[in-house]
Amino acid sequence: MEVLKIKTSWLNLEGKVVIVTGAASGIGREIATVLAENGSNVVVADISQKGQDIISKLPGESARHLYIRTDVTKRASVEEMVKKTTATYKRIDILVNNAGINMPRLLVDPKGKYELREEEFDKMVAINQKGPYLCTQIVAKEMIKRGIKGVIINITSECGLEGSEGQSCYAATKGALYTFTRSWAKELGKYGIRVVGVAPSIVEKTGIRTLEYEEALAYTRGITIKQLKEGYEKVSVPLGRVGKPREIANLVCFLASDKASYIDGTTYNISGGKSRG
Repeated sequence: MEVLKIKTSWLNLEGKVVIVTGAASGIGREIATVLAENGSNVVVADISQKGQDIISKLPGESARHLYIRTDVTKRASVEEMVKKTTATYKRIDILVNNAGINMPRLLVDPKGKYELREEEFDKMVAINQKGPYLCTQIVAKEMIKRGIKGVIINITSECGLEGSEGQSCYAATKGALYTFTRSWAKELGKYGIRVVGVAPSIVEKTGIRTLEYEEALAYTRGITIKQLKEGYEKVSVPLGRVGKPREIANLVCFLASDKASYIDGTTYNISGGKSRG
């Protein structure tokens, strides 16, 4: 008797509805791409209009995916994004809080060129910390209302625990995501909603690592841009290289799947072994 072979993927993410904030570029774009490769319906929630172009490039039929212009710092914008998502798909299974901004600044700069100002502090806190709060609160309410045992994934950073010279405000906002992850897991677990974190370290260059960013970071560390770039290539990573966005995306997909069904309230460091020690 011939055995009927049914094709199923290991992660079984087919048909899942996933919101990825900040998915128009960088790590967020790669996360959206790998989720789409695994059969998920992806909502690209990004303030950049480039998000519309990303939809047509995601694996699978473009009609399966959705771009919604979203300002994660504004409650009304996030509420509208969630409303459009549920109107289209009738559910939300996974939220990836990826949207973030990094503006290298010194706490004190005698020259005054790259000293942390209030407007920069407020912007980083609004996007990196307030954004995940608003998105998680509004999406979690929708999951609970519909009885969905969903997953919230916070993209934080290794520097959120280690600290980082010239990036104190950014590190502080990412540090907040560690404790958001643990606290929200304790609060939402009773509804069957898991909350986990992913903390990348140094990742190969993406479109987000602009010349302006590298100039600022090099300045805060008292080195040249050339020395900064050489540092990326010779970092203290036991594996001897920087990370790839796809490696981060692969971890996100695993944590979003039922294969990780007992993983909750913890943050995974994905750094090639890099640490202060």
